[in-house]
Amino acid sequence: MLKMKNNLNNKILKYFLLFSILILVFLWTFQVLFLSSFYKSEKTNEIKSVAEEIEKIQDDEDFNSKINDLSFDKEVCIEITDEYSSIYESTFFGKGCMREERDKISYMNSFINSKEKSKTFEIENKHFNSQGLLYALKLNNNKYAFINTSIDPIDSTTQILKKQLIIVTIIVFILSFIISYFISKHLSNPIIKLNNQAKNIAKGDFSKEFDDESNILELNELSDTLNYTRKELEKTEELRRDLMANVSHDLKTPLTMIKAYAEMSTDIHSNDKEKQKEDMDIIISEVDRLTILVEDILNLSKMQSNIDSLNIEEFDLISVCNKILKKYKLYQETENYKFIFNHNEKEIIINADKKKLEQVIYNLLNNAINYTGNNNLITLNINKNKEKILIEIIDTGKGIKEEDIPYIWDRYYKNKKKHKRNLIGTGLGLSIVKNILELHNYRYGVKSKINEGTNFYFEIKTDK
Repeated sequence: MLKMKNNLNNKILKYFLLFSILILVFLWTFQVLFLSSFYKSEKTNEIKSVAEEIEKIQDDEDFNSKINDLSFDKEVCIEITDEYSSIYESTFFGKGCMREERDKISYMNSFINSKEKSKTFEIENKHFNSQGLLYALKLNNNKYAFINTSIDPIDSTTQILKKQLIIVTIIVFILSFIISYFISKHLSNPIIKLNNQAKNIAKGDFSKEFDDESNILELNELSDTLNYTRKELEKTEELRRDLMANVSHDLKTPLTMIKAYAEMSTDIHSNDKEKQKEDMDIIISEVDRLTILVEDILNLSKMQSNIDSLNIEEFDLISVCNKILKKYKLYQETENYKFIFNHNEKEIIINADKKKLEQVIYNLLNNAINYTGNNNLITLNINKNKEKILIEIIDTGKGIKEEDIPYIWDRYYKNKKKHKRNLIGTGLGLSIVKNILELHNYRYGVKSKINEGTNFYFEIKTDK
C-alpha cells in the first residue's frame, strides 16, 4: 500500500495539485479579499500624482488653464483656495465632486487648521450618494489645492470575479490532473523500464543493455551508468567463475599428487627407503605449493579488504634484489635460466614496506620465469634519477595483446583462456603486486610487444 502511495505518478500529481492550489489561493486572495484595498490604493496614488502635477505648475502664468485641462484629463475635481475663500474651481464635475458646501468647507478647514503639508480624506458625497477621496495639498503663498474623486462600488465586480475564479479553479484542477498524468507517464515509463532491466542483473542476466529514449538528460546518464555497472558486474562474475575454476584446479592437482605418491609410498615402495624418500620429497613440495597458494589468497583478500597496513622502514633496494635473485640459483643450474641485474648505483636507500616490496619483485620475477621465451632470459633493471627510481622486470616471451593489458592484473586473467599449472607461483601474483603498489601509491604499468617480450615496471619517487 505504501509503495502505491509513493509511486512517481502519485508524487507528480500531488505536487501539481499543491502548486495549483497555491496559485488559486493567491488569485482568490488578491482578486477578491484585497481587491477593495487595492482599488483604494490605486485611486489614492492617482490623485497624489495629480497633486504632484499641480505642485509643479503652481507658479505658471497659465495656471488656471492647465489646472482645468488636468481636471478633465484625470477626471478629478480640483479647487484652489486660500485661508478664506476659493480662488479657482475646475469646470469638470464628476460624481466624485463634492457639491455640499457645508461638508466641503468642513474638510478644507480641518486641513488648513492642521498645518500639515498634505493629507488624504475618505469622504461621503451625499449629493451623489457615493464614496470618494479628497487629497489636500498646501501650495506656496498660503494657497491650498483640494483634489477629489469618486470611489465606485466594486461589490458587483467582486461577485463577477468570484464566479470567474470558481470556473478557473475547476479548469485548473482538471488541467493539473491531465498534465500531471502525461508528465508522470513520460517520466515513469522509462524509469520502470530501467528498473525491470536492473532486476535482470540481480538474477545474474547481464545480456541485455539498458536503453533509454526519453530525451531526459538525467535518465540517459542513469542508463549509461547502469550499462557501465552491468559490464563491470559481468566482468566480475566471469572472473569469479574463472577464479573458482582455477583455484579448484590448483588445489586439485597437488592434492591428487599428494594422494598418489602417498599411496605409492605405502603400497609400492614400502620396502624401498630411497623411493619412499623421493615420494616424501614430492609430497612436501606439493604441500609447500598448497601453502603458498593459500597464503596468496589470504594476502590478496586482506589487501582488497583494506585491513592490511604498511610497515614502513628504510632499506637498500639493491641489496634486497640481490638477495631475491640468489633464491633463483636452482633455476639457473637446473633449468638454464639467465638472470641479468642492471643498476646505475651501488646502493639505493628507500622508505617502504620491505617485506611487501620483496613480494612484489619476487612475484614479478616468477611471472617472467613462467612466460619468458626459449632463451630463458630475464632482466631486472633499476635506474635512479633526481625524480624517481624505475624498477623493470623484462622477459622475452610472446608478449601481451594490447586489448588484454588492462585486465592482466585481475586474478588468473593471464590463464583465462587456457589454464595451466605455472612453473612457479600460484597465478595470483600480479593481483598481489597491484594491491601492494597501490598501497604504496606507486605508479606501475606494462609495456609489451607481441613475440618480443613484456616489461613490467613500477616507479618510486625519490625523497626530496
